[in-house]
Amino acid sequence: MMALRAGLIGVGMMGRHHARVLRELEGVDLVAIADPGGDPHGVAGSLPILPDIDALIEVGVDIAVVAVPTRFHEDAALRLAAAGVHTLVEKPIADTVGAGQRMVRAFDDAGLVGAVGHIERFNPALQEMRRRIAAGELGEVYQVITRRQGPFPARIADVGVGKDLASHDIDLTAWVVQSDYDSVYGQIAHKSGREYEDMIIASGRLANGVIVNHIVNWLSPMKERVTIATGEAGALIADTGTGDLTFYANGTFPLEWESVTAFRGVSEGDVIRYAFPKREPLKVEHEAFRDAVLGQQTDVVTMQQGLRTLRVVEGVLESARTGRSVSF
Repeated sequence: MMALRAGLIGVGMMGRHHARVLRELEGVDLVAIADPGGDPHGVAGSLPILPDIDALIEVGVDIAVVAVPTRFHEDAALRLAAAGVHTLVEKPIADTVGAGQRMVRAFDDAGLVGAVGHIERFNPALQEMRRRIAAGELGEVYQVITRRQGPFPARIADVGVGKDLASHDIDLTAWVVQSDYDSVYGQIAHKSGREYEDMIIASGRLANGVIVNHIVNWLSPMKERVTIATGEAGALIADTGTGDLTFYANGTFPLEWESVTAFRGVSEGDVIRYAFPKREPLKVEHEAFRDAVLGQQTDVVTMQQGLRTLRVVEGVLESARTGRSVSF
């Protein structure tokens, strides 16, 4: 079978990684790179840097990756859909729900694979967490908590912490427990002088009854990427920065120390840190996109799913503005 001809638009902080993985990916040839800002990281190699998406399309590509600022996602995606190119767009899918809807419709109408780069689904710790939850190892899941905090990345210019970071946690939470959001309530803060929010606390409930909480900000001096799923058998803690997954089991032995038992609903059991293969999430994501284009069943994040995540993010921001919870 002929290799898929791939194009990449945008070779900034994230695009440079896409370029590297596309070159390494079996069954794919990177044949075109476009970026009106040039090649700041020197990733083009022997390929010329094309000026825009139209020039990239003229080269002739089967698949494309869009890694430009969010406000340009819709225009690039619609042009690629019109040209018959399967496309992976970096998250979030778009800067507005309306733009996301037009993208979904364009790829559906063209019969093309449209995907969104919610890379955390492909983190080995979260994939292992989802597998164990699906196998019933937590029993009934009660709650999912995420913490995603760190210093402000200067590369982010056109969105707030909700669309840039909280979108990760909203997508991975719904995916890990396999249930969509039913309602959310949000609080935001503006502390860095930008027009966009830089701190979020969001709580909500999924359709299956699991309660969720997300702490997200760009104002923390330490970087934290943690997901905790708590259920009747204990808690699974995923550190997506290191790819580690740890299980804290509920104890099976009764506690006899009265001052301790008075403050705990469950007793402490074994603590296990699991060993499992840890592949690079971006490469796994690209493999899922490639295989979806080839007609295989994969767990690629569809544009419809990306749009659903954007709706929840918008719901959090609306809730923060109005002081009321938002239902879906």
